[in-house]
Amino acid sequence: MATTSAAKPYPWLKFYPKGVPYEINPDIFSSLVEMMEDGFRRFADQPAYSCMGKVLTFREMDELSRQFASYLQNDLKLQKGDRVAIQMPNLLQYPVAIFGILRAGMVVANTNPLYTPREMQHQFKDSGAKAIIILSNFAHNLQKIIDQTDIQHVIVTQIGDLLGFPKKLIVNAVVKYVKKMVPDYQLPQAVSFADALSRGSRTAPQPVKVTGQDLAFIQYTGGTTGVSKGAMLSHRNIVANVEAMSLWMFSSKKTDDQDVIVAALPLYHIYALTVNALSALRSGAMNLLITNPRDMNAFIDDLKKNRFTIFVGLNTLYNGLLNNPRINEVDFSHMRISSAGGMALQTAVAERWQKLTGMLIAEGYGLSETSPVLSSNPCDGTARLGTIGVPFPSTELKIMQEDGTEAPLGTPGELWARGPQVFPGYFNRPDETAKVMEGEWFKTGDIAVMDEDGFFRIVDRKKDMILVSGFNVYPNEIEDVIAKCPGVAEVACIGVPDEKSTEAVKVFVVKKDPDLTAENILSYCRENLTNYKRPRHIEFRAELPKTNVGKILRRSLRDEELARLNGK
Repeated sequence: MATTSAAKPYPWLKFYPKGVPYEINPDIFSSLVEMMEDGFRRFADQPAYSCMGKVLTFREMDELSRQFASYLQNDLKLQKGDRVAIQMPNLLQYPVAIFGILRAGMVVANTNPLYTPREMQHQFKDSGAKAIIILSNFAHNLQKIIDQTDIQHVIVTQIGDLLGFPKKLIVNAVVKYVKKMVPDYQLPQAVSFADALSRGSRTAPQPVKVTGQDLAFIQYTGGTTGVSKGAMLSHRNIVANVEAMSLWMFSSKKTDDQDVIVAALPLYHIYALTVNALSALRSGAMNLLITNPRDMNAFIDDLKKNRFTIFVGLNTLYNGLLNNPRINEVDFSHMRISSAGGMALQTAVAERWQKLTGMLIAEGYGLSETSPVLSSNPCDGTARLGTIGVPFPSTELKIMQEDGTEAPLGTPGELWARGPQVFPGYFNRPDETAKVMEGEWFKTGDIAVMDEDGFFRIVDRKKDMILVSGFNVYPNEIEDVIAKCPGVAEVACIGVPDEKSTEAVKVFVVKKDPDLTAENILSYCRENLTNYKRPRHIEFRAELPKTNVGKILRRSLRDEELARLNGK
């Protein structure tokens, strides 16, 4: 069993970064609120966030989040424990909203802004969110489903709201009237984000006693049932992971210069939420927010303008930058850490990045249910490509076989984890919680192997999950949607290799209507599925392989695809 206990001579401990203890104190702060206020106080006059050329200090972030907390409490009359949804890309408003919600003793329900109305309705209804902060670009989707949710209060923000005068007016006008990126919507109850801050500034927020066991976030993740589940993350879960992450990345820092972290991954994703937004409060780093990393030219322009020291990304992001002809214009000489997570890091990408920047990417591993980091490669240039590194401080990992025994060294099995960052369960889903917990141990569903030095490697996935550009896609959800498409008799979904996104969704369809076309299916999916969940390949078949009891055999379809790709 892999454990980080200092009393045991585990081989990987010698690979820990200098100054990182084998155990951390998950109760170093009583809550995230205490940790936030400590960071705001210690780093008050340092830049905290930069976006589109506008910089906010920790002191300004402190004040704005207080105003937002006050508005939630005093104007909306929300109470401790109420869920508040956020739906926007990386903007200055995002951390203001997160910190304000937490300060008010409430729970953040993070939501992908690209979700379709169907997906939004499920998460908002499931979480019981009473309020939402949403970017105006997506408000028309909220209008379609708000009556089917518990949302009572809507706060609408525009992209330029915190950019200052006159840039705010210019950016908002261009987005709405020139680029026409804001479809018309009717939400009579909506209040602007600026008005919310203004109203909140009139009174101080009420102090709320928050403990480590209180919920801080509900992070939605897919499930084997095809229904998106909310992973409950407590204040203690996040504090523990932030504490370990901060020590891992910052304990061996050699200068007093402020770190600048590239925040290109969306803050609604658990990886960026912890590694970027929250770890910066502990270390005093500044986050360079990238609102639209898909616009590679604009992304590269931002990198050129800023002296960044830490780059956090996933395989597709690194690959996209490396394939841009302008990447050589970027100065990487100040970068001291490159970190990757969210999906498997391809060796070819890591090698190209090292050739370009002179730096190895330190790949880590985790899940929404584990706040998220369970293991990581060292950030000191000793990373081992193809591995997910060694167990994080205070984290135990073990490899379990199907018969319930621990696997011998070097033998693959399911990866189980235990530590202070492991979640207490799924929101209102004790049935799903029971499937993944064995006492204090969380069963990840991933098949891994540990080498003699204690480095772990993911070799397969036990679940049928498909990983598209770092996002989890679950076949049952795709099948449930496409099965409702007129003209479809049966459908099966699998993941197939894809150079750009690691995997792509492929569906096999049996027609009920002989006139059904692939475009009919794609059109239906555009209405009901986020882009990364939509099938990239559609194959029509007369029948699907099944077991004796009629269950569709996805494994047979995957095996056929692999044989085809291998030319067999």
